Amino acid sequence: MTLLLLAGLGACDRQSPAPGQGQANSSEEAPAVSGEARGPAESGKEGAFSYTIDRSKAGTPAPDFTFTGPDGADATLKDFAGKPMLVNLWATWCAPCVAEMPTLDAVAKAYGPKRLAVLTISQDSQGESVVKAFFQKHELPNLQGWIDPENQFGFHYATGMLPTTVLYDAQGKEIARVVGALDWHSKEGRDLIDAALAS
Repeated sequence: MTLLLLAGLGACDRQSPAPGQGQANSSEEAPAVSGEARGPAESGKEGAFSYTIDRSKAGTPAPDFTFTGPDGADATLKDFAGKPMLVNLWATWCAPCVAEMPTLDAVAKAYGPKRLAVLTISQDSQGESVVKAFFQKHELPNLQGWIDPENQFGFHYATGMLPTTVLYDAQGKEIARVVGALDWHSKEGRDLIDAALAS
C-alpha cells in the first residue's frame, strides 16, 4: 500500500535520496520544463503515475558517457547505434521508479524485437550491490541492470528528478524526455515509443 501511495507522487527528488545514497544534483535547481504534456495523478486513482513530457531538447545528440553493464563491462549509448533507445534513469530507493519498472519490462518485451533498446540505468551510488539485489528480488526478465556509478546521466539531463526517461531516435537524437513516472502501457507512452520506432 505504501508503494502505491508513494507512486502517486510520480517522481523522487534527486536532492533528497535515501540514507546512504549520493546526491546527483545537490546544488542545482531543476530547470523549468517546457513540455506540452503533463500527466498529473488522476483524482481518485490510487497509485496513478505523474509526469511531464519535455520536448525542448528534441534534436540534441545522445551523450557519450561510459556506464556499466550487468556483466561488468563498460558500455556507451553509441553501442546501440542505429536503434531507437529508451534511456530510463532510476534508483532502487525511488518508489515511483520501482512502480514504473514493470511497465518498462513490458515495453522491452513488446518492442525489443522491433529494435527498441530499453536501458534502465541505475543512479544508485551503491552501484552493483543494490542493483543486482533489486533484479534478483523483482521479476523483470526483459530488463538489465545498467549502472551509472558517477551519475553522469543525471547531471547531464539535469531534471533533478527520478525517474527521468529520454527517448532517442535511431540516429541518436533526442525525441522527448519524461520527467516522472509514466505508465508505458498508456496511449501517451505508446505514442512516444511509436515516434522513436518511426525514426
